Amino acid sequence: MSRKPKKGYFVRGQFVAEGSELDLEFKRELKFGLEGPSRTELKRESTELQELGTQLLTLRADLMADLKLTDKLKDALAEAKRITNFEGKRRQMQFIGKQMRLQDPEVLQAVRDALEIQRLGSAKDTQALHLAEAWRDRLIADDTAVGEWIAQYPQTDTQQLRALVRQARKDAVPVTNAAVSQGLAPRQSRAYREMFKLVRSILSGGQSDESTEEAEDE
Repeated sequence: MSRKPKKGYFVRGQFVAEGSELDLEFKRELKFGLEGPSRTELKRESTELQELGTQLLTLRADLMADLKLTDKLKDALAEAKRITNFEGKRRQMQFIGKQMRLQDPEVLQAVRDALEIQRLGSAKDTQALHLAEAWRDRLIADDTAVGEWIAQYPQTDTQQLRALVRQARKDAVPVTNAAVSQGLAPRQSRAYREMFKLVRSILSGGQSDESTEEAEDE
C-alpha cells in the first residue's frame, strides 16, 4: 500500500512540504515582497519569538486566559512546565518556538502586551513595598512621623498604630558593634512586622499582599 503523498509544491525543482520551515520562509517572502526580510532578520525574529515563548511560561494565569493561543501552543506550554529533564526541556522549548512562529501577528502582540502588563504590575508592587518600608522605619525613628501619617491617613486605628510604634521601639536591638557581631542587629520583633502589615494594608487601600507579608516575616 503506497503512502499518502505529502502536500506541497516545487520551487526551482525542490519540493517544499506545506508547514515546513522552508514553506514558512517562502510565505514570509510573499508577504513582505521580493525585498522582504533577510535571513539574518528572520533569524532575529525566530530568536525573539523563542524568547517570547520562554517568557510565556512565567505569565500569570489570568493574563494567559485572555490570549487566543492555538491549542497546540497551550498544550506545549503546559507540558514544558511539567518537564524537569534538561534535554527534554530544551527540545520542548524549541517546539514552543516553532509554535510561536505559527501564531497570528495580533496574537503575538497580545502576548507582548500581557507580559508588559505583568512587568509593570511587578514594578508597581516593588515601589509600594519600598514606600511601606520607608514609612515603617520613619514611624519608629521619628515622633513627628506618627502625626504626619495620621494626618494623611485618618482611617488608621491610631491606638493600634501608637501601640505598635511603642512596642517596636522597645523591642529594637541597639545597633552596636557588639550587637552586630552577635547577630542581633537584623532581628525583627513581632511589632516591627505587624507595623509593616498595617502600613502596607492602608497604603494599598485595605488590600493585603500575603506574599509580601510572608517575605517580611522571614
